[in-house]
Amino acid sequence: MAGERQARLADRIRVILAERLEKGLRDPRLGFVTLTDCRVSGDLQHASVFYTVLGTEEERIASGAALASATGMLRSEVGRQLSTRLVPTLEFIPDALPENADHISALLREARERDSEVARLASSSSHAGDADPYRRAEDSEED
Repeated sequence: MAGERQARLADRIRVILAERLEKGLRDPRLGFVTLTDCRVSGDLQHASVFYTVLGTEEERIASGAALASATGMLRSEVGRQLSTRLVPTLEFIPDALPENADHISALLREARERDSEVARLASSSSHAGDADPYRRAEDSEED
């Protein structure tokens, strides 16, 4: 029951923040931010909000700083729209998902290239030693 309440509260916080960010902040550092997840602690006192930023590393850093400086205002917005006695503190955490996905894609591309190279080498190679290296019963009778 408590986990269900946490999940509902987390979803509601994520929607409230996404709508607020869609309207924009008065901070030129804020780039194209997407909220990917929100998790609320068991006591409903703390919300971890995960986000990604489309753009360069500098834009990611600048957007993180903009979110950090707007945390108080965003928490007030959440408090106005939630019908809870206490408003959880907000913590914005950059989501590493896109970077991990890029890294995995690069590894898969490298593996495909290596596989094709191995297949190319295998197609033009021949077996070492005899064509049929296995001993048979009739071979041992000749000895």
